[in-house]
Amino acid sequence: GWKDAINTTIINFNNENMQITWAAREFFPNENVSFSYTFDEGKHKVWKTCTTYLLDQDYNSGCLFKTEGPTLAISIRNSNGSEELFSKKLKSDFYIKPNRPENVTFFWKEDTVTISCNKPERAVRCLRLELQYKSKFDKDWQSRTSRCCSVGEQGFDPRKCYSFRVRLRRLVPYCNVVNYSSDWEAETFWMNGTLLDSCDEDIPSQSNTVMVLSFSLAVLLMMFILLILLCKCQRVQLSVMPTIPDPKCLFADLFNDHNGNFQEWLDKTDHVVLQTKLEYEEPEPITEAESRQEVGKNSDKQGPLEKIFTFSGTAENNEHKAAQTSCLIPASNTMASFAGFHILMNDDMYVTL
Repeated sequence: GWKDAINTTIINFNNENMQITWAAREFFPNENVSFSYTFDEGKHKVWKTCTTYLLDQDYNSGCLFKTEGPTLAISIRNSNGSEELFSKKLKSDFYIKPNRPENVTFFWKEDTVTISCNKPERAVRCLRLELQYKSKFDKDWQSRTSRCCSVGEQGFDPRKCYSFRVRLRRLVPYCNVVNYSSDWEAETFWMNGTLLDSCDEDIPSQSNTVMVLSFSLAVLLMMFILLILLCKCQRVQLSVMPTIPDPKCLFADLFNDHNGNFQEWLDKTDHVVLQTKLEYEEPEPITEAESRQEVGKNSDKQGPLEKIFTFSGTAENNEHKAAQTSCLIPASNTMASFAGFHILMNDDMYVTL
């Protein structure tokens, strides 16, 4: 019974070559066993000795030989072959490991990709084509399985680069007792239907895009900060060094109509200034008798109407009136006289004669 407990690994490579291994150091310590096999059925079997051994620390631990039929019998004996240490009969077809898929093609249509390969010559109904893919942003592979030998999947983002790999699998338990799959076909890289050498190719372009955007944002931020600083500097400059008003704004008619001829301007504007002063003149207190006299004069319609103006002779009234008419003649601390005409001036005004 202990003979049946020996663990062996049996692989039938695409129904072409057999590989059988055992744990030599565990089950046969310090003994170099021999291996023989036969594909014959019935009583008259012809046993063949292994010609290609697999070694484990110089001890025989497996055998490679050609597949010659669906039924296989194996035997493990001691070094001189006098005692059988292990034997087993099996169906070699239940241990098939398929070869890699051949001539793999990719067909892209918008966000859908279809992968196909050549059909193997044997046992196509027992095979399934497995597809695995992932983008560079995914940690794990996504798997899809379909009947041999075509598999399709949709939902691919054209802006992402994807890695693809395919392999063939044997159905368990209908065709195999062990879940064997072929080795993976060479990994390929695709982006929007274009074959690439690697998904690392689009990393520099994305890095450049990020750098350009970052630089643009930095420039905009610097411009905004400079604009704020410029506004603050202008405010500081105005508070420290106030601007001198242009006399052309205060005496526009002097420069525009009289070409800066001050005497001519005085002659033309004398009555205007006088009338402006009179309009802003505060009326002096009128007594009751004067009021009655004024009413009597108004009732008399025979003589021409005359307008009586009164002037205040005090300096305080003049300063008060000048303050009221500041929109025309600015308030000042200095009185300038030209040709008998008085002009109030402030510190920011100047007149060229």
